[in-house]
Amino acid sequence: MRAIEPADGRKPRASHIEAVDSRHVTQMMEQLQQGYIKSVAATAGLAVEIVPVDVYGYDVRLIRPPRDHMDEESAVLAQLKCTTQIVPDPSRESFSYQFTKRQYFDHLVKPRKYPKAILIVMTAPTRQADWTEVTHDGLWTRRSCFWVSLEGVHADPSVKKPSVRIPTRNRVDANALANILDKIDRGEPLND
Repeated sequence: MRAIEPADGRKPRASHIEAVDSRHVTQMMEQLQQGYIKSVAATAGLAVEIVPVDVYGYDVRLIRPPRDHMDEESAVLAQLKCTTQIVPDPSRESFSYQFTKRQYFDHLVKPRKYPKAILIVMTAPTRQADWTEVTHDGLWTRRSCFWVSLEGVHADPSVKKPSVRIPTRNRVDANALANILDKIDRGEPLND
């Protein structure tokens, strides 16, 4: 497949993807990962706020309502990334993800009091038409999202595009999101 030049003059970011329309594939990848996160968060009883302006490197805020009216809500910020170039092997402990810009990494590694922040990486098939499948049993999203906390992780300052290891056991599902927020409520580190 050969990518076409978008009308606005920008080069398509994902020329290796068999896209429905390569001019908009990056936006479609964003929609796919937001849909996944919103669905899983709904299952966990969480609200999802899309961060409309990417100033601080976060795309969504996941919020759990207070358990009683005198408690505070719990929240975690997440930077969302979607890639078609990784197929995590569940028999391996982790997979590698490389940031496209140093600043995305830097936002996630700094120590934070509250709210904490995580990286969520979604892996998707290279053929856009295979991203989802609808059957009588439901909507199936191909591949998964994985999360990691990078707080306190160090990379040599000269590295422009740092790579990080993401544990394959850290799939994003309703239990994982609840556990992340439970740890935040207890003041425990997320990167254990």
